[in-house]
Amino acid sequence: MVKERLSSLRLGFWSISAGILFLALAGIAYIRYTQGLGAVTHLSDTFPWGLWIGFDLLCGVGLAAGGFAVTATVHILHLKDFKPIVRPTVLTAFLGYLLVITALLLDLGRPWNIWHPIIMWNPHSVMFEVGWCVMLYTTVLSLEFAPMVIERFRERFKLDWMLKILKTVTPVLVILGVILSTLHQSSLGSLFLILPEKMHPLWYTPMLPVLFFVSALAAGIAMTVVESWFSKRAFGKPIETHLLSRLSRASVVVLALYFVLRLRDLASRDALSTIFPLNRVSAMFLIEVGLGVLVPMVLLAFERFRQSPRRLAAVQGLVVLGFIFHRLNVSVTSVEAATGRSYIPSIPEFFVSAGLVAVGMTIFVLACRYLPVFPEGPVAETEKKVQPAIAEVPASLRAPKTAGAFDPS
Repeated sequence: MVKERLSSLRLGFWSISAGILFLALAGIAYIRYTQGLGAVTHLSDTFPWGLWIGFDLLCGVGLAAGGFAVTATVHILHLKDFKPIVRPTVLTAFLGYLLVITALLLDLGRPWNIWHPIIMWNPHSVMFEVGWCVMLYTTVLSLEFAPMVIERFRERFKLDWMLKILKTVTPVLVILGVILSTLHQSSLGSLFLILPEKMHPLWYTPMLPVLFFVSALAAGIAMTVVESWFSKRAFGKPIETHLLSRLSRASVVVLALYFVLRLRDLASRDALSTIFPLNRVSAMFLIEVGLGVLVPMVLLAFERFRQSPRRLAAVQGLVVLGFIFHRLNVSVTSVEAATGRSYIPSIPEFFVSAGLVAVGMTIFVLACRYLPVFPEGPVAETEKKVQPAIAEVPASLRAPKTAGAFDPS
């Protein structure tokens, strides 16, 4: 009884908090569209890219990278063991891109012109390439997400024929997703190559496109693990510890690659010397690389950290945190340090970012409750047989499989 009351209070707290953030988001959006960016942000002509670009766009796109990483693992590398985590990852990626588009509509000076790249082509512009890739990959994710919605209504509206079509084109969609993600994850780094004199040497480098792609891959894998942990906590779903452990072994390789590339680049440009004397800028760099890359890379190399769901989620959470630090350091800290100009996000800017996160979490919860997002029954039983020593959830606690579930493989 006491636990039920505490659970109810907790649910009420998050519901009230989300409601407040929704209202704040709606009110700030109204002011932004009626009075302009200056009424709700601290942006200026000398500092035009702030929190909404550094966090909402750069972090949102990167954290959704798990979508193409996991789907490619299952459908291109044919590692079918990872199938149980495909749908939650696709849902996370799809919501991430929808929220990125929403953030762009708030951040653009003239959002009503966002459709111009569709017909006004400028192939020499990095932004043009990023815009097209985001549009196309969001379309791909919507098609990968569609089976979850169709299965919900397939018996009522006789939609089996749509499922067959989607099953046929799934490999093509996955290949397109990998290509598009690779292009625009790296191109987001290319956006900052035009600022050689306006970024600190610790972050400006011609290697930015490569570093953006590799770090996004690490963050996407980490976000998949963190999302699985929160899904277990929120919905009582079985957590595929052995799968997440194998993914985390790949994280060690990706993080090591990123660390070596970053260190070699800094050494080749003699930028390591700019860490001293220690100040706020060097502290941000050390937190980003040390806490977000080096520490998780070392911890994930040990099996006891990978086989504990709690430790695994905590360590991968550090990877996510380090990724966020990197994107904010590139877009804000490095520009402040190089130009001498300061930028502190306004309270409405913080509320918009928090509101978008709340919207994404709410939609994720609703989708998991009403759509066949998680594997149940026989799928979970198969996973248990593959790794009986690691599987943690008894078969008696698993819900029966949804009738007629669509297998995208």
